[in-house]
Amino acid sequence: MKHSRAYRATLLCSVFFCGLGAGRSAWADTAAAAIKDLTEKEENVTVTGTVLPGNSAISTSTKRHSTVQVTVVSGAQLLATGQSNLTQALAQMSPDVSSPPLGGGGASSLTQTIQLRGLSPDHTLILVDGHRRHIGANLNALAAPNWGSEPTDISLIPISLVDHVEVITEGASALYGQDAIAGAINIVLKKNTHGGSINFKNSGYYAGDGQSIDATGNYSFAIGRKGGYADLGFQILHQLPTNRSGDYVGTMYYPLANGQPDPRAAVVGRDVQRNLGLPKTTTETIGDNIGIPITDNVSFYNTSTYGHRNVHVANTYRSPADAQTVEALYPYGMQPYLDMEENDFQVNTGFKGKSFHDIAWDAYVNYARDEQQYYNMHSNNPTYGLDSPTNFYDGQTTVSELSAGFKGSKSIDLGFLPRPVGLSFGTEYRHDTFQMGEGEYASWADGGVPILAGPSAGKAANPGATDHAGNPPLSATNNNRDVYDGFVNLDFFVTKKWEWTLGGHATGYSRLPTVVTGSVGTRYNFSKRYAIRASINTGYRPPTLGQENYFYSSPHVGYSVDTLPGSSAAARALGAQPLKGEYSRSFSVGVDMNPIDDFEITGNLYYIAINDRIYSTTTFAGTQVESILAAAGLTGVTNATYFANIGNTNTFGGNLQASYMLHTPRAGTFKFSLGVNLTDNEMRSHAKAPQVIQNMGLSYFNSYVQEVMLRSAPKNRENLSMDWRFGKFSLFVQEMRYGSVVNIESPTTDASQWQLQKPAFLTDLEVGYRVIPRLYLAVGADNLFNKYPTRQAASALSSSTGANIYNRNSPYGFNGGMYYVRANLDF
Repeated sequence: MKHSRAYRATLLCSVFFCGLGAGRSAWADTAAAAIKDLTEKEENVTVTGTVLPGNSAISTSTKRHSTVQVTVVSGAQLLATGQSNLTQALAQMSPDVSSPPLGGGGASSLTQTIQLRGLSPDHTLILVDGHRRHIGANLNALAAPNWGSEPTDISLIPISLVDHVEVITEGASALYGQDAIAGAINIVLKKNTHGGSINFKNSGYYAGDGQSIDATGNYSFAIGRKGGYADLGFQILHQLPTNRSGDYVGTMYYPLANGQPDPRAAVVGRDVQRNLGLPKTTTETIGDNIGIPITDNVSFYNTSTYGHRNVHVANTYRSPADAQTVEALYPYGMQPYLDMEENDFQVNTGFKGKSFHDIAWDAYVNYARDEQQYYNMHSNNPTYGLDSPTNFYDGQTTVSELSAGFKGSKSIDLGFLPRPVGLSFGTEYRHDTFQMGEGEYASWADGGVPILAGPSAGKAANPGATDHAGNPPLSATNNNRDVYDGFVNLDFFVTKKWEWTLGGHATGYSRLPTVVTGSVGTRYNFSKRYAIRASINTGYRPPTLGQENYFYSSPHVGYSVDTLPGSSAAARALGAQPLKGEYSRSFSVGVDMNPIDDFEITGNLYYIAINDRIYSTTTFAGTQVESILAAAGLTGVTNATYFANIGNTNTFGGNLQASYMLHTPRAGTFKFSLGVNLTDNEMRSHAKAPQVIQNMGLSYFNSYVQEVMLRSAPKNRENLSMDWRFGKFSLFVQEMRYGSVVNIESPTTDASQWQLQKPAFLTDLEVGYRVIPRLYLAVGADNLFNKYPTRQAASALSSSTGANIYNRNSPYGFNGGMYYVRANLDF
């Protein structure tokens, strides 16, 4: 089935005008329907028709209604969530996706992570127009959701440039890459030939803080007269901080010599902490999607994004009585801030077409780089005493990815099958790098000055900038890896109603083994309204270069904790072995139903087994550990941890999605949607502890670390929504339920100290009015009824000196309700 360029241009424009600015109203439904129509026509797919199977190499979308489950979220739905970036918007719209608003403390607060099916962000492959998106430079080194992950940050893609997002949960490891263990998220960009839109949004929290201004826009125009297009997009976000910290409960000041309380206490009070809150953030992103026909059968394309971000994160408040505080520099205590400046870009360029005996092909070269520089502000290095700087450059991390490849597809008529066989194949070379640069000397060095005041006066202080020491020279590293990947997939029908897919990947890694994985999927269409499907997949995820080489030092009063590279002498002395990749196998079964017109139901059950999970060990401590670290050159370090293959896990789950469109002659159009996701992660077996750890009687992987790994996302998520349009008016109501999670405020294996965060219902509401055909205005609220997480017990507050009165890892945050107003102008 072929379509003219004029038809495609017309259809894409209809998606644009219907999707943008319509809020979560029926315009979004029209856009979603147009996307579905476009995808099926581009891919030559229907549920039970006579068209060809298989994914085309020249299409940026994934075929729907096959052995693979694909859930589509339109760009209009994403824009209308009231969220300020693509990560938050997608997590709100899809119950299969979770993303805690704040991933953790320290550098873990700088970027958001995104999870699929309750697994690590590293198990989800992120794609843009079917091409791999690069990972970020921020490895989540602290104990928090997604500990140790090095995720892709999709919030640096302008949301205004997105046509729709496809969430692919079965067979993605065969379609796109071995590391799509949980699945893949394919972000499909707009390909319009004219028009544009500007969207302004202002939001704030009920508590009176966290104001943000968000401006997004895109502009499209034709290139030439043969179907060429250029879509340009931008987004600018300025987010002010929030603060939900509790009063400081530690010792603020030492008593005066006469035993009287320090008069500063009456002036300052205890409302001094600022570390439980969203950080101040300024983000600017731009992007393009360009396609230019060269001949009737060959086109050039370019997809590029650039993002610049500044983040200002409050860390732990340090009182004047804290031994890490130089009181003469901070007589009222200090509130250190970790600042990050990030520059991120990716350029995907290639040629695609159809030639060579009717083979569709795509030849490309892509390059990406993310650099993050860190600064510790309003802090001190106590070993420098009164001469300590107060601001420090802590160093930088950088990742890059160069890839070049070829993808092809062809339909082959074998004669004895009811339809031609869809063959797709490809090969790719990737070169990945990871670098760490050292911080300025004073950010990590020992100045030799002892603690100046208080009960510990005269004792040695911990060197380095307080709360986030800089990267020492031993952390400086420059690593790279080459990857060679090849795949082949077959899609065929053995009868007119029974479809099968067979796929395989072979991937070779420098310093790691060559791995072969595969996928088998099947689908049987009982009729055009009912179908069942099932799949078996194997996958493989190598350790990231960051997990192999990252170094982090965290000084505290009386102790310090280092995260060691597994290849370092110190880590090897503590039993570290070279990291192996994670192997997976998964099984799924699902149903697709369309009982009546405008009523769709999709359900799935799945099981994912992962061997050799990569995660942090427990923290090793004790005099023997100190001696081993000192012998390896880490003097003064008392605690250490590293990443290891800690054991094998099982994931059991299921999801259900249903939607119904109701058309009424007098009350307008209603769309009802239901989404449910259930996920349970369990430990199947543990790796054996290294002999040196056993000899010291230490725990290698304890229940605390296990709980953080397995329960970083709620076991269940439910979404129920109604989208109504009547004339110029629109109304969207969404009810979301988040299942319970366990909060462990401080590292402890004592389960009696773990606290249950109860399930929560959150309501979102938006009311909109189309003032004129091109102008849409809306007011709305996320978390309309101002729901907060379960408040922490007083006994759990000492580890945070009273700051974390709510669970900072809550899957829906801890900031309460947020209101917003927005205006959308089409042109």
